[in-house]
Amino acid sequence: MRSKLVLAALVILLTIPVFAQVAPAARIHGLPLGVGFGISDYNTDYYRPYIPYWSGRMIGVSAWADYSIFHGIGVEVEGSSIFAGAPTAVASSKIYGSLKEQTVQGGIIYRYRPVFKLRPFVKGLGGLGKVDFPNTSPLYTSETSALYSVGGGVEYRLWSTLHIRGQYEYQWWKGFRSGSQPLNPAGFTVGATYYLRGVHRHY
Repeated sequence: MRSKLVLAALVILLTIPVFAQVAPAARIHGLPLGVGFGISDYNTDYYRPYIPYWSGRMIGVSAWADYSIFHGIGVEVEGSSIFAGAPTAVASSKIYGSLKEQTVQGGIIYRYRPVFKLRPFVKGLGGLGKVDFPNTSPLYTSETSALYSVGGGVEYRLWSTLHIRGQYEYQWWKGFRSGSQPLNPAGFTVGATYYLRGVHRHY
């Protein structure tokens, strides 16, 4: 009986290192999801002769959600509305409408390894955009176009789950005025991202 107990104890002792080796170094809980909101300053790239002395820059808001997949690669959805600071149209005839650019996009984002508290990222997105514009005809004051964009920036870890984000984005609107007039809005966004995932490490 005693020999059987000794044998069982030896088996248990021999298996402990095996379980120790296969135990994960990090345990991740929660969704690998981040949601964010920011203020955007864009050059709308829209100009008409009856809007003189205008730099083309306007202010708006942006929101995004990121889902991490594997080793810095993830997917992002983003929406923006550039609406504030529109110029006043100047013309001899009545002008209808005002300038606004809205987008909804989705695509791939890649985050580099953090350097201190900074983590650079790049992304490529595609989707739809709608531009409202001033015109002399009340029947033609908006258009919808397919678009794609590239961008990049950096996130600064303020707390474990809260990061400050600054980014630049350049857009190509492919179908604006049936492709006859290029429209390439570009600008900066500053905001914050809150991550739902926490990591507990065991060594």
